[in-house]
Amino acid sequence: MTDLRAKSPALSGKGQPALPGELLTSHLENTLRAARHIQARVGRIPGLPVAFWTWVALAALLHDAGKLPHGFQRMISNTSEPPQVWGERHEVLSLGFIGLLLSDLPVEERRWIAAAVAGHHRAFTGASDARRLPLFTQYGSDSPEEFAARFHPASQEHLRRLLLWLHTTAQVHGLPVDSPAAPADLGELTKHAHRLFEELMDHWSHPLDFEETEDTGLLAVLLLGAVTMADHLSSAHAPLHQHHPLPADYHTRLTQRLAAHGHALRPQQQAAGDTRGHMLLRSWTASGKTEASLLWARTQIDDLTARTGGIPRVFYILPYLASINAMTDRLSSELQAPHGIGVAHSKAASYHLARSLESCGQGRAGAAGKAHSRAAATKNFLELLRVGTPYQLLRGALAGPVHSSILTDSANSVFILDELHAFDARRLGMILAMMRLWARMGGHVAVLSATLPTVLTELVSEALQQPVALVEPPPSVAVPARHRIHTRTAHLTDEASLDEMRDSLTQGRSVLVIANNVKDAVFLHEALAPLCIELHGKDSAHLLHSRYRRMDRSAIETRILSRFEAGRPRLPGLLIGTQALEVSLNIDLDLCHTSAADLEALLQRFGRTNRLGALQPAPVIVHQPVYTPRRGGGSALWADGVYEEEPTRLAWEILTRHHGETVDERMTTTWLDQVYASAWGKQWHTTVQNHQRDFEEAFLSFETPFDDRSALAESFDAQFDGTEAILAADRDDYAAALTEAADSPKNGRLLADEYLIPLPYWTGALTRYEHQLKVRVIDAEYDPVLGLLAVHGLPPQTYQPGEVL
Repeated sequence: MTDLRAKSPALSGKGQPALPGELLTSHLENTLRAARHIQARVGRIPGLPVAFWTWVALAALLHDAGKLPHGFQRMISNTSEPPQVWGERHEVLSLGFIGLLLSDLPVEERRWIAAAVAGHHRAFTGASDARRLPLFTQYGSDSPEEFAARFHPASQEHLRRLLLWLHTTAQVHGLPVDSPAAPADLGELTKHAHRLFEELMDHWSHPLDFEETEDTGLLAVLLLGAVTMADHLSSAHAPLHQHHPLPADYHTRLTQRLAAHGHALRPQQQAAGDTRGHMLLRSWTASGKTEASLLWARTQIDDLTARTGGIPRVFYILPYLASINAMTDRLSSELQAPHGIGVAHSKAASYHLARSLESCGQGRAGAAGKAHSRAAATKNFLELLRVGTPYQLLRGALAGPVHSSILTDSANSVFILDELHAFDARRLGMILAMMRLWARMGGHVAVLSATLPTVLTELVSEALQQPVALVEPPPSVAVPARHRIHTRTAHLTDEASLDEMRDSLTQGRSVLVIANNVKDAVFLHEALAPLCIELHGKDSAHLLHSRYRRMDRSAIETRILSRFEAGRPRLPGLLIGTQALEVSLNIDLDLCHTSAADLEALLQRFGRTNRLGALQPAPVIVHQPVYTPRRGGGSALWADGVYEEEPTRLAWEILTRHHGETVDERMTTTWLDQVYASAWGKQWHTTVQNHQRDFEEAFLSFETPFDDRSALAESFDAQFDGTEAILAADRDDYAAALTEAADSPKNGRLLADEYLIPLPYWTGALTRYEHQLKVRVIDAEYDPVLGLLAVHGLPPQTYQPGEVL
């Protein structure tokens, strides 16, 4: 079978002729092998039929057999004629091979295989504004004759040989196929395809009945996901990783490493490693939660492997890109597996580029190519341990041929959710709904935090609908006395506050200052940095927030860690920032000044001071914020324009009651419970549950599993992702970077992306889109030290520096 091909000719090196497209038979067998590899990895999924993986394998073998016709082969330049668009869907004709080769199977099983084959590229149904024509719309009104005419002509000899090859290959791989029959012609093929297509229309044109939705809809999505995943893996020619970066002897390795430094496993770490099933881990900052979660994860891997026969994936989920990048670095070092850990967020290629530039001797273009390869590995589900945002996993709820693979890959997996407190009520509700689905698909979930109020433990337990172990340091463990609370009615930017910070700098201390918005952070840096530099040198004062070009932020974070990283010798200096400093950077300073915010945020900020408990209780000084409305936000007030008024006032009241006291880190849970016992807290609880229910009903019932949900992807992006823009002043440099990797436009774009500044999704209105460069441009003042300042060329007062973005 060397005449039929599945793909267009592949591009080769510059100046070289194109390589022939992949043979159809090679692609089909590679997809079948990929399906078997996915089966070996995922294992037996709870609640699915025993024959599930057989259906996946048969669908994988037959999914592209409909590329037989002359029209398709011409379209991919596999004929002597000039290529032209075919206009038909090969997956619809592939249904005919099910009828010719699998007639001995029960009707129900053939229908499931047919659904996966027909649905692996296009939705069956969709709204009138669907971006791509749904299959039932394209072929639903065809008579058998009209349907057959669409796929003529095709070689009878090619059909005969392809059927023989499919039959033989199925037998070699132990798949159930009919006994060899008389050679079929194209008419029989299209007759079987049309008949199966009509059966699919009868079954999937309308939402499933309520009684069958829960099981049938999820089965459909997971089946489609397995087949599309196998198809993508086959096309990528990339093998799934087989050896877990979290080794089976991790407990022993960690114990030995600690012992070598005179330490032992902490009680909560040992308890986490002994826990089987879902876990809530509550323990203070720098108490070894990450290692505890890895010990727990290793136990779950062993249990799930024994139960399912698969190789469980581990997902370490965090809310911020910066914290994800930092955790990836940490795990790579902890597990000594730099190439075994995936980065699952929208800027993964940029993360790998930064690491490649540090180690790659091939220049910037070579580093970009290496970075794209690593990002593609994660996109193709290759790694067994991935660090990412919940957004990447939540996209599985969109289902369909594009996103169903995410759900299939997450079945029988291990999920570690860190910093769950950082999500707002809507996103938290969505995550809780997804947790319930993960548990239903055989997954084990752990939630870990230094700030875990009782209401959140209850929400997690209710979502998982199974027993959840609560692990925390036992009463016998001494609580570190790291912080002493002070409150100030003076705002963070008042002159009295500045004088107090100047005094600390003059005393040779390292001072952390966290503002609630960018405007205040920039003001504080301009007011304090000159004195700090005069006293302690040019590398002593630093500013960090979220509105920097990527290249500048990376450099700033490197400089911050070189001076203030936990475990390094202490140096005097100044670090000013916003919420960007609450997480991610492993820093440790002498004292903290912060504007008041909600209690969870404040406790995270405190944790960046005296982090390792090496000092006497360090001052954490909380300043009363200014409560102002947001533009267009009605009469509601926000602390410094950012944090909700009510939880911020509740936190302030609690902290002022404890002014001058050393923080008892066991009492912080009690403080949080007081906040959530308020009228605001009760309303928050109801809001979270409502969002959870809405997300489950809208996305996770799968009552229309083959419907087109592409229109919903944009709303997902709006909820989780922002947008990005370059400065008008950087336009020429950006254009030059695009051409830096002459042989690879995608590598050039990755290099150019270093000029991008992150912005929220809605701020696209502040930018102009340049079609030639395919990038948004913003006309603004910018400083590599201060970041994004005023935006120009827009209606008056559209944006003010420091306004909530």
